[in-house]
Amino acid sequence: MAKLSDVIISNPHIITFDDLARAVGLLGEQGERFLEFDIKPDYRDTPKNWEIKLETAFYWGERVKK
Repeated sequence: MAKLSDVIISNPHIITFDDLARAVGLLGEQGERFLEFDIKPDYRDTPKNWEIKLETAFYWGERVKK
C-alpha cells in the first residue's frame, strides 16, 4: 500500500498538484494496488475535490487524459 505522504516526501521535485497526480498515476500503472490518503496535499493549486482527482489518476493513470 502506498501512502500519499510517502509519495510527496520521496518526490521533492513535485511542486504542483498536477505533478502529484502524474506521480500517483504512475504508481497505479506500475502495479501498486492501494493508495492511502494519510495527508492532504499542500500545494497552491490543490482543488477542493483533490481526493477524487488523485483516486482517478491512481486507477486510470494516463488513460484518463485520452
